[in-house]
Amino acid sequence: MPHGMEHILSDLRVLDFTRALAGPSCTRMMAEMGADVIKVESAPRGDMVRGISVFEKERSLYFIQQNLGKKSLCVNIRDPKAMDIIKELVAQMDVVVENFKPGVIAQMGLGYEELKKIKPDIILCSISALGQKGPLSTKPGYDYIAQAYSGVTSMIGDPDEAPYLPLVGMGDVSTGVHGALAVVSALRYRDRTGEGQHLDIGLLDVYYHYHEVNVHQYSGTQGKMNPTRAGRHLTYVCPAGIFRAKGGSLVIMAFLHHWKDLCAAMEKPELVDHERYGTEALRLEHRDEVVQIIEDWLQASFPDVASAVAHMEQFGVPVAPVLSVAETTQHPHLRERGTVRTINDPIVGEFDIPGMPLRFSSFPDDLPLKAPTLGQHNQEILTAYLKRSPEEVQRLREAGVLFEKNS
Repeated sequence: MPHGMEHILSDLRVLDFTRALAGPSCTRMMAEMGADVIKVESAPRGDMVRGISVFEKERSLYFIQQNLGKKSLCVNIRDPKAMDIIKELVAQMDVVVENFKPGVIAQMGLGYEELKKIKPDIILCSISALGQKGPLSTKPGYDYIAQAYSGVTSMIGDPDEAPYLPLVGMGDVSTGVHGALAVVSALRYRDRTGEGQHLDIGLLDVYYHYHEVNVHQYSGTQGKMNPTRAGRHLTYVCPAGIFRAKGGSLVIMAFLHHWKDLCAAMEKPELVDHERYGTEALRLEHRDEVVQIIEDWLQASFPDVASAVAHMEQFGVPVAPVLSVAETTQHPHLRERGTVRTINDPIVGEFDIPGMPLRFSSFPDDLPLKAPTLGQHNQEILTAYLKRSPEEVQRLREAGVLFEKNS
């Protein structure tokens, strides 16, 4: 417990070979839950994202966000002495997490079979874009590569234009969370049987899992339904989508039993059982007309998005404003819940990041975690975990095995 506070995973030790976003998201979730996470970084630059979102003092806000609470061990990974250190650490770990290209961890001499020789009940979690096995597995991959192969990209954007990319790390972050779920599940199994295992978590598999209706609609109709992007509105219920109002946009989800609520809000009770709009199928058939009716009403009735939302909420219509990132950071609900979280980094000071999404009644408060500078914990790890003397640590520094930088 580097922070000295108990949490739900406080007895867990994790060796972290991850970089960028998907892998670090996995280990960050565990660090947020109290796990002791040692992040192994390759000298001299460390995690590649240490060069992203650097605005002052040579300190990456990106790195800080994804690596809160981790200890940094920075070594010359090509030096046999560094490998000796890593293997000694493995013997004390519960979990190893990596997101190298498939096969690389084995080439380093740290594949699952080798790790098992060091620690028979070790759990290795391998996170990749396209999976550890299969025809695509050897391709270099990023979030949007997996997204494209999954069919998800084909569902985003206007129907007559090229598809769009969502400017969030949706696949990476959620794959990291899936990885964390797999790890704690494997730990539960190990508690029962004493056996570790190798976990194969791929972005492509996670993205494909997001298809709510698309796959079964295509398959179940023998291809008669061929789902694709439809711009601002859902294709299988109506009205459901993004509607234009004065001064901005809002999301309305007034399908099925909520159609009557929206009709009441619009003071148009005659539309509830209208011959063109009275059922879900009819509204889908005449979706352009339904959208036009709603947008005309919004434009004519309300001076801004907020007043339109407030009015519809009185009638129980599921509705929300489309907030900008700037607006989210000031929203009282997001602030109160800690969804927007202000942290104070020792080097760059205060700024906002997304908060920890998992909440536990027994551990209601965020841990006071800090992100490490490069190699910050070299001496602590070697002396506390491996019982090396300070003099030996200094010799390893001088030999270039260990590396440190104050950012």
